[in-house]
Amino acid sequence: MSMWKDFNDAPKQASYDLIPKGTIVPVRMMLKPGGYNDESQGWTGGYATQNAATGSIYLAAEFVILEGEFARRKVWANIGLKSPKGPTWGEIGRGFLRAALNSARNIEPRDTSPAAIAARCVNGLHDLDGLEFIARIDHEKDANGEPRNTIKMAIEPGHSQYSPLHPISTTQHYGPISSTSVTHIAQSTATAAVVVAGKPSWA
Repeated sequence: MSMWKDFNDAPKQASYDLIPKGTIVPVRMMLKPGGYNDESQGWTGGYATQNAATGSIYLAAEFVILEGEFARRKVWANIGLKSPKGPTWGEIGRGFLRAALNSARNIEPRDTSPAAIAARCVNGLHDLDGLEFIARIDHEKDANGEPRNTIKMAIEPGHSQYSPLHPISTTQHYGPISSTSVTHIAQSTATAAVVVAGKPSWA
């Protein structure tokens, strides 16, 4: 009998324990397109997702661990872009992405030089798809109340466990710089902000 008709001798399914909270890993962030666009916000290419029930908008991110003991394991999280309940979710999302860019491009969080400002700019959400940086594993509960891994922080230069994945030239220009974007970036928090992986009460 075909092995695809008789499963008695099939191997037992793999069981994956949670990656310990606080584990530092290199990751590649992949964005799952949700089909939502808003050109006024720079959200083009269908990368953003809108929650039909709440109206909140986010990036559905999948993080693939690149090296080490947990290589090829995947972790998921939603990065907030906008919530009808206020600016908090979007501010947290922007803070996380700022930290991820600092991590990916080896930019000190407090660096406000023209090169650093340029490195924190992107041409669009598509520039974030495939971004590789250092992240910290965290734990949360899923919709069923079961624990799962997530990522709430990007590890930036200056952190004791930061190690650049791909050293870059600090003179490289990454995206268009406008006076508005420079102002926003300069005012952003210098510390890595958490990314909201579930839907908080205020989102």
